[in-house]
Amino acid sequence: MTPLVFIPGLLCTAELFAPQLAALWPYGPITVASTLGGNTIAQMATDILAQAPPQFALVGLSMGGMISLEIMRQAPERVLKLALLDTSAQPASPTQASLFRGLLTQARSGEAATVMGETLVSVMHPAHQRDPGLRAVNQRMGEAIGLAGFTRQVEAVLSRPDSRPSLAAIAVPTLVLVGEQDQLTPPDAAQEIAAAIPHARLVIIPECGHGSTIEQPQAVNDALRSWLLA
Repeated sequence: MTPLVFIPGLLCTAELFAPQLAALWPYGPITVASTLGGNTIAQMATDILAQAPPQFALVGLSMGGMISLEIMRQAPERVLKLALLDTSAQPASPTQASLFRGLLTQARSGEAATVMGETLVSVMHPAHQRDPGLRAVNQRMGEAIGLAGFTRQVEAVLSRPDSRPSLAAIAVPTLVLVGEQDQLTPPDAAQEIAAAIPHARLVIIPECGHGSTIEQPQAVNDALRSWLLA
């Protein structure tokens, strides 16, 4: 059985993958990595590798996907399979920098609870943004990460390297998945990744924004199950 390592996104905890943990546990032992240490994507990847099994299948969403691509540069021999969910290989754009720095300013000015609870909700599919269960999940995750953690994660995401030059070197079975209405890391970013990684499989999930694992858990579980069994 292959160990699985999941890496959550910005302002997210293990709860981001709760539906996947429940569905995929028969396929191997699962670890959800912490992203609370390190001030850069490279440092986060190094910390995660220090705690990970000798070899594993790797799943990362959003910032977790960016860390996963760094892991593929640091220790490609340890990753048996790769799944990149709702992420981008591109460096941060000026628009993203302005967005996240604005959120940091808002959080530091006394609106931390609002920012922590609303950031991921705001980039979900419109049909899911009012879902009370999803809103509660996001509130819990944001509170667990906290303002200091959010600050470190934002700085790491904004200083991330351009991962596109290293994509062609990835030689493991790779799933690239994205919500059809993902506005933060849109389908064209996923298509760019899938086109550059040899034999990667691209899956676009309908009626889904940036939080695919909790917005459309069954579709994501099906895609991950097929990836694991391929």
